[in-house]
Amino acid sequence: MSQAIVQAGDTGSVGVAATRRARGLWSDAWRRLRRNRAAVIGLAYIALMLVVAIFAPWLAPYDPNDIPPTAFANTPPVWQDGGTWDYPLGTDSLARDELSRLIYGARISMVVGIVPTMIVVVIGVTYGLVSGWLGGWWDNVLMRLVDVVYAFPSLLLFIIFQAALRDSWLGRSLGGLTLLFVAFAITGWNGMARLIRGETLRLRQQEFVIAARAMGNPPHRIIFRHILPNALTPIIVAVSFTIPGYILAEASLSFLGIGIRPPTASWGSMVFLSFPIVTYLPVFVILPSALIALIMIAFAFVGDGLRDALDPQADRSR
Repeated sequence: MSQAIVQAGDTGSVGVAATRRARGLWSDAWRRLRRNRAAVIGLAYIALMLVVAIFAPWLAPYDPNDIPPTAFANTPPVWQDGGTWDYPLGTDSLARDELSRLIYGARISMVVGIVPTMIVVVIGVTYGLVSGWLGGWWDNVLMRLVDVVYAFPSLLLFIIFQAALRDSWLGRSLGGLTLLFVAFAITGWNGMARLIRGETLRLRQQEFVIAARAMGNPPHRIIFRHILPNALTPIIVAVSFTIPGYILAEASLSFLGIGIRPPTASWGSMVFLSFPIVTYLPVFVILPSALIALIMIAFAFVGDGLRDALDPQADRSR
């Protein structure tokens, strides 16, 4: 009888274990991520900024580059003397509505963060997979190229690209966005390539990959069906930290006056244009700077939360 009880208990524990395994990595990761309050707050803020960026034409009261007929230059915000509800956050030195430019600046920041990151992921992941899979002298040659790219400071290369090509057709395309995408892609893919190369070298020694090769699967099938899916975790975490890096880089370049071409509104260019009047109207510098800081913090919270949630050891004790 005691044996039957033990067997029944074993059956129950096996059922519980099977249920836990059935949830899978992604459902467990999502469950752990939802318990991380900082990550949830970060996700909510990023979602809010995405909504603002997408619906900017409907949310902004004025065109960000036009001068409203009743506007005056350097109108203070509504809570200061001389402010008006027609322009709640005031107007800049060219009499453009500050609120509208902040809203459209969210669009520029999200685009600058997401689009170059997608390009970097495609280039870096492809390069890292090829290098790690080929191995040998091919791997040595390919990684020496990565070392060469690493030798150049990224911000300096951004500045060189902007200074040399700013007045070319590439620099004028999409208000300077195209040149930023190219500069970020050229200097940013190497980190992702190194990360994926290391994951590929590790995974190709795993038993399931060795078994797939023994069964005669072609290399591309092994890479895309076995190696890449198991390398998604570090890719996702890296992406969550790469996006705010590009947002900050664009803001830094725009603050130096070599980022997005005027009159396109971006948070960095708004700080740059308002800096001469910072003692008179500090809010024009504080607000865009605060928005840059908040989006950076939000992505940092999400990145930390994803790193913990996607760690297979994190929930073992539960």
